[in-house]
Amino acid sequence: MDQYKVPVEKLTRRCSLEELQLMSNRKEMPMRKGVIGQERATRAMEFGLQMEARGYHIFVVGPPGTGRTSYTEAVVKEFSEKKKEKPLDYCYIHNFRAEDRPIIVELPMGEGKKFQKEMQEFIEDLKSIIPKVFEDGAYEKKRDEIVLKLQEKLDALYDGMKRDAEKEGFLMKPVPPRFVFIPLKDGKQMAPESFEKLSPEERKNLDEKGRKLTKALDDTLKESQRLEDDAREYLRKIEETYVLEAVRPRIARLQERYRGYEKIENHLLDLTEDLGKNYAPFRGLRQKEEEKPQNMFSAPEKNPLLKYQVHVFVNNEDCKGAPVVYESHPTYYHLFGKLEYTSHMLSMETDFTMLRPGAIHRANGGFLILQMRDILRDPNVWEPLKKALKHDQAAVENIGEEYRLIPSGTLRPEPVPLKLKVIIICDPELYHYLYQMDEDLERLFKVRVDFDLEMERTSENVLKYAAFVEELCTREGLNPFSLEAMDKIVEYGTRIAGDQSKLTTRFNKVTEVIYESEAAARTDGTERVEEKHVLAALKERRHRENLFEDRMKEEILKDVIHIKTEGEEIGQINGLSVLSTGGYSFGMPSRITARTYVGDAGVINIERETRMSGKIHTKGVLTLSGYLGGLFAQDTPLSLTAQVTFEQSYGGVEGDSASSTELYAILSSLSGVPIRQSIAVTGSVDQKGEIQPIGGVTEKIEGFFDICRERGLTGEEGVLIPVQNISHLMLKEEVIEAVNKGLFSIYAVKHIHEGVEILMGRPAGYQNGEFLSGSVYDLAFRKIRKFQKAMEAKRE
Repeated sequence: MDQYKVPVEKLTRRCSLEELQLMSNRKEMPMRKGVIGQERATRAMEFGLQMEARGYHIFVVGPPGTGRTSYTEAVVKEFSEKKKEKPLDYCYIHNFRAEDRPIIVELPMGEGKKFQKEMQEFIEDLKSIIPKVFEDGAYEKKRDEIVLKLQEKLDALYDGMKRDAEKEGFLMKPVPPRFVFIPLKDGKQMAPESFEKLSPEERKNLDEKGRKLTKALDDTLKESQRLEDDAREYLRKIEETYVLEAVRPRIARLQERYRGYEKIENHLLDLTEDLGKNYAPFRGLRQKEEEKPQNMFSAPEKNPLLKYQVHVFVNNEDCKGAPVVYESHPTYYHLFGKLEYTSHMLSMETDFTMLRPGAIHRANGGFLILQMRDILRDPNVWEPLKKALKHDQAAVENIGEEYRLIPSGTLRPEPVPLKLKVIIICDPELYHYLYQMDEDLERLFKVRVDFDLEMERTSENVLKYAAFVEELCTREGLNPFSLEAMDKIVEYGTRIAGDQSKLTTRFNKVTEVIYESEAAARTDGTERVEEKHVLAALKERRHRENLFEDRMKEEILKDVIHIKTEGEEIGQINGLSVLSTGGYSFGMPSRITARTYVGDAGVINIERETRMSGKIHTKGVLTLSGYLGGLFAQDTPLSLTAQVTFEQSYGGVEGDSASSTELYAILSSLSGVPIRQSIAVTGSVDQKGEIQPIGGVTEKIEGFFDICRERGLTGEEGVLIPVQNISHLMLKEEVIEAVNKGLFSIYAVKHIHEGVEILMGRPAGYQNGEFLSGSVYDLAFRKIRKFQKAMEAKRE
């Protein structure tokens, strides 16, 4: 059986002499910039950043800890600084034609604040220019002329009315708010008693005259009102002319300054027209605040000069290159902005200066970086984001407006035109789910940047690992690592990768060990991190995380969980599985038993019957029927019932890594040949009996080794693994030392025949289509023939 033993030198991979020499001379080799071991991702990112066509937004896909976020931020920032096209400033201005729809204005970088300042200075100028218009003697003279002419016309109108009344024998007397007609007698006001003495005919005659005069008075009052209105309108036009003549030079300077900006040009024309009609606030004609009684329940009066202001929505004056925005909390309002309100008692007021930008507006002209899981935490974000990217525009809308039963009066600002690159960072599982479920993903995010979990363990990449450790120590002010300590860090990277030819790219895990090793060195009082400090850090890390593992081992050592590691048993074998608690994984043995008897049900998976078996495990068990049938039932039906189960397993079973283990147990039960309990087994098997590789081989071996070591190693203990898994071994030093001393063995096999010989101490016995007498397969075949005869007898 020695030919199946794995040599000690293949149980792990240490740094070669060449690699150690490279690390010792690493300062002589310049390191390439960029994330380590992600050349494919780097090329894809460079392509995605350079593509400016619509729909070429980027999905960065990779597991956490691979540097996907830090790399994305760094490379996008570097690319943005080289981008020649500068981002724009965005301002909102009042819409004089539709007050609820503020207008967005695009200006070159840094011009937004200038535009705002110039308009504010313009407003301040108006406050001095317009009052002076009305204080000027020419205006006052013109106004007095209009008032005098009006008064003359009114006097003539009322004098005529008085004369008409006197002709009819009435006196027209002012009694506010209008005039009354009093009858005259002998040129004097008629006394009430004289009026009572009049005959009915005389009274009727006076009443008729009074009604005619009242009607004439109404016509006179209407005419006087018309004269006043005409005079007021004429005066307003005169005032408008004087005001516009006074402000036109100032407006002309603004028009010249912003010539070519169509929206601003139109805005200044509308502003000029509005000024001609609404100059009163500048004139100082409004009542003073203390003269106007305020109702405490009424909303405060709006600022009439607000509509002439400019609201700088996005200011990029301090931006170097294109903006890069990483939004870590992308709620709807954080991403798409909001419209703020001021409250007064029961009323809510807002205006265009209370529009607030979101991350998508601040990143416009540059890059917006988001995490997909953060996006999905707010159900109102993903669909609006896709809508914005589809239409290349983003409006500021309060999300609550969409769900109101009765629409409220609010602003509907013009959407901001978008020209940006959105980069979303996502886990692989979530990305593939979204890709299948959301057809917009492929249309909008045409570039996928895949981050790998591992990279090839080449000399160049080992050197990069060493440079990474050195750079981290320099940046964080950590003590330097010795060459031997570097070696252990590289070994740890290979162990995480689970392959001797690979190194992990999950540098968050590596970084944690670097920090912890340096802390161990500080505690030890040394200024250099040595190999022992790295080993101590790894040991402490495991101790912090393996409480559940220790409890399970304790149960096994107390025989609460029954696992035999010595002697032989028929139909019983130790399988191996990997368990996980949080981010910590460990191997643990499981007792698998098989019972065979007369029947035709084939292999029965008890876990499946009790609904505790996963689909992959069920498939593995069904594969056993194919192997047994192909081996023992070429001439007659397979008359066999075999029950297989994981003993003392109550949490369900998944995976096919125990399928070969279950097959050995069935063959032992059929043949009556016992299995060595000191050897645990892992490995998948196909229908032809060929052993297939499995995952977690290092953890499985170490888990069984720890149990055997606690009970005392005798040299009989070991683990049987697929030969393909040899390259995946990165065993801890204790296991390697025990193997080197002959106290523990690792066996690697290609076929079920080889495993039978190791476990049962006799050959499987299949040669040239026949079973060798006395072999395991021969004994099993005889048992199956016996079962067949019993079945035939039962049918008879």
